[in-house]
Amino acid sequence: MNLKIRHYLLTGLLVWLPMGVTVWLLTWLVGTMDGIFLAVLGALDAVIPGMHSVAESLRHMPGLGVILVALVIYFTGLFVTNIFGQWWLRQWSKVITRIPVVNSIYSSVKQVADTLFSGSGNAFSKALLVQYPHQGSWTIAFLTGAPSGQVARHLPSDCVSVYVPTTPNPTSGFFLIMPKANVVELDMSVDDALKYIISMGVVVPGGPDALPVKAASAPSV
Repeated sequence: MNLKIRHYLLTGLLVWLPMGVTVWLLTWLVGTMDGIFLAVLGALDAVIPGMHSVAESLRHMPGLGVILVALVIYFTGLFVTNIFGQWWLRQWSKVITRIPVVNSIYSSVKQVADTLFSGSGNAFSKALLVQYPHQGSWTIAFLTGAPSGQVARHLPSDCVSVYVPTTPNPTSGFFLIMPKANVVELDMSVDDALKYIISMGVVVPGGPDALPVKAASAPSV
């Protein structure tokens, strides 16, 4: 009887857990974008006279922040794809890079964003198998590029940069530089590798068909 209750509880948990995590992530995303929208409304209310009544009416419309932030991002991308937009972006970057402290943060974030979201970059383009944290212990990693600059001068030429994510939260992890000979490239997409990591090895890349087939036991005589 206890085994049946446990089975039913686990089955119900497997139904509600993915839905609950999905709802939580969407709620967090909507809350974040609404927070950005409310912050902009507050700034406009403080600067523009007579904006208070309009700001108060917009403040209580749920989901409006998500729509407006998405539209701002879209039209910003549309604007900076032309010649005038590129010129404006260069002038803006020059102003930002002259501000102390802000310069360091902005430049670092911009370099990371350009590397991650550039179509020509190779960041997170391949899933790898590496030995970590010691020899004989294997884990999934992602290729992030190759060492350069001062770091590359002190390393062999055949080294690669890899990111080893933690489980079940792949947003934190470890940055490693290792010889290319110690890295095994996997015939696996980045999405499948992330699923494999987040599920702690439960979700097998390729689905159930990729599981090893157990050998049939010999019939007893």
